[in-house]
Amino acid sequence: MAGQARGKVTVDVEECKGCGLCVESCPPKCLELAPELNAYGAHPARYTGHDCTGCGICFYCCPEPGAIAVYRIKVKAKALTPAAAQVQAPGGEHAAAL
Repeated sequence: MAGQARGKVTVDVEECKGCGLCVESCPPKCLELAPELNAYGAHPARYTGHDCTGCGICFYCCPEPGAIAVYRIKVKAKALTPAAAQVQAPGGEHAAAL
């Protein structure tokens, strides 16, 4: 999935037991197992640094409380060009509500 990341994942490598459930369940595939070992002797998950959508699926499927945190990043809205602003619905912001 290309484009600007809408989220960020942090993994506490000392809490992660390296089961890989988060890696397998991540839709944009932005998690991987690290080559280095943690204190448990397992390969902890890590965020690759791009493509996170902030969906939180990795957080919900993780069996270890506190190992994964997902943060959503506010994406700046695209500014409307003057021509596009005039093409909006008739009545503009003062249009009658149904």
